[in-house]
Amino acid sequence: MYHNLLKMSHVGQRNARNLALSRFRHRQQGSALVIAIFIIIVFSVLGAALVNMLDSSQEGVAYEVLGTRAYTAAQSGLQWQLSEVFPLSSDAVACKSQADIDAATPNFSTTTGFIQCNISVNCRDFTGDEGIRYYVITSTGECALDGEVTSRTVEVDARSL
Repeated sequence: MYHNLLKMSHVGQRNARNLALSRFRHRQQGSALVIAIFIIIVFSVLGAALVNMLDSSQEGVAYEVLGTRAYTAAQSGLQWQLSEVFPLSSDAVACKSQADIDAATPNFSTTTGFIQCNISVNCRDFTGDEGIRYYVITSTGECALDGEVTSRTVEVDARSL
């Protein structure tokens, strides 16, 4: 009888251990779910950050291209005005009035890559003490794309010989 009681106590201990192990496993399964949700959230945040970085990088490239177009347009306006003031076949001439400059300023309505760009040119001249004519030519190129506008301004100081 004592032997049977001893067997029963071992069986009871084993059942208690199995029950405790079963409860422990159930608790671990719940923590695995929490860890899985945490990992999913972390990867979602990292993915969103990566998408944001790629978007801002693409936006930066677009602004850079738009700025380069505006700069090139401004350079074109500057070169045009210099060719007007310093014609190849004769001496330098005085700047035309702003209205005449505005009326003759080239536009880019048919130029690929510059269709959305405009230029404005300003020319000022004055004669110095030694009788030399000095020029200040300013050109601004402005390009727009999808509501974003970028402008660049270039200026040159020149003098007649």
